[in-house]
Amino acid sequence: MSTDTDEAVATAVQHGDVDAMGEIITRYEQKLRRYARRFLRRSEDIDDVVQEVFIKCYTGIKSYDSSYRFSPWIYRIAHNTFVNELRRQERFSGTFFDADTILPYIAGTETSDGVAIEREMGEEVETLLAELPPKYREIIILHHFEEMGYQEISDVLHIPVNTVGVRLTRARQKLKELYSAKPHQP
Repeated sequence: MSTDTDEAVATAVQHGDVDAMGEIITRYEQKLRRYARRFLRRSEDIDDVVQEVFIKCYTGIKSYDSSYRFSPWIYRIAHNTFVNELRRQERFSGTFFDADTILPYIAGTETSDGVAIEREMGEEVETLLAELPPKYREIIILHHFEEMGYQEISDVLHIPVNTVGVRLTRARQKLKELYSAKPHQP
């Protein structure tokens, strides 16, 4: 089953194949953990919240339309779950990093989990990420860390593609402002 498309695996789950759900978890667990880690910022919540995403995926799989890509569908569930968690925690302010300085490292990273970025930029990236408002932080995470295109992000966030571009531009500008406002070592 590991050679099947995500859409085919999801269809198998819809038809009662419980093992296929295990395949979805295998394919998406690390991606969703990475997304949650950058979005929520509290590592003690990540396991529970990601597990909640998979439970919602399984219980709502009948609503998935296999004529569409599966990844935006599950990321939409994750997005909603993470936003609800943020509301529960009453944490709506956050920050990120400087776009012109940091984003080239993201785009050039060879590993999908961001290890190279963390080695290169360390705590500054995480600190600046945490300073962005959630709507900008999430757009950066989805585009640069999860490597989603504008259409996929549009599908996940349920916003027009043009809005994705506008938010991404504004997020980069905010990052630049945040970076410029920080004192730097010579």
